[in-house]
Amino acid sequence: MISLATIVVLSFILGSIPGSLWAGKAMHGIDVREHGSGNAGATNTFRVLGWKAGVVATLIDVGKGFIAAGLIAKFVRIDALPQDLPFWNVNTLAQMLAGIGAVAGHMFPIFAGFRGGKGMNTAGGVLFAITPVSMAVTMIVFILVLLTTRAVSLASLTATLAFPISVGVRKYYLGIEQLDASLFIISIVISAGLIWAHRSNIRRLMDGTESRVRSFRPAKGLIGKGELSE
Repeated sequence: MISLATIVVLSFILGSIPGSLWAGKAMHGIDVREHGSGNAGATNTFRVLGWKAGVVATLIDVGKGFIAAGLIAKFVRIDALPQDLPFWNVNTLAQMLAGIGAVAGHMFPIFAGFRGGKGMNTAGGVLFAITPVSMAVTMIVFILVLLTTRAVSLASLTATLAFPISVGVRKYYLGIEQLDASLFIISIVISAGLIWAHRSNIRRLMDGTESRVRSFRPAKGLIGKGELSE
């Protein structure tokens, strides 16, 4: 149990690295939480600071999740992991707990006053490390919805629902044995958490006031348009 607790704590600390905040301050001396939507995430970074800072923030956020589930969960061993329980493979459980820790750290970062982002990119990194095929399906859904609606939040929410569906279909319909049942269960929990984090976006989508992507060209951001000074 010490190993599992350590995995969660280390993943939370890693997830607390505020990619958007640090990218904004390092590249432009700007706190992205004070502009745009006020969210410390990659989407707001693209909108406020442009594509370069947005790409840096995205890579950091995705990397946090991937490292937590792909490395920390696999190699941190202080004591023996508990034996497998019915429907729960302990190695998959360790990866999912690492992922939850990383996403929680991103949402409530200790290095940024507990004011973080919504965790989509970090969750994506986690799930890509665990099951790249289902994550690839999820990314295709995200891209298709984004291209047709131009609403990043709607694309994110749809992708959030698509992941557990993909896992469930591959596990219970296609019979792919290497997918543990615990992955399906926890993917539903993560999806529910991400939907909760997007509750303000859901309200704006229902009101018809949610921001939409105007162009898919590399974003200049508010700073590139001269609407914000460094």
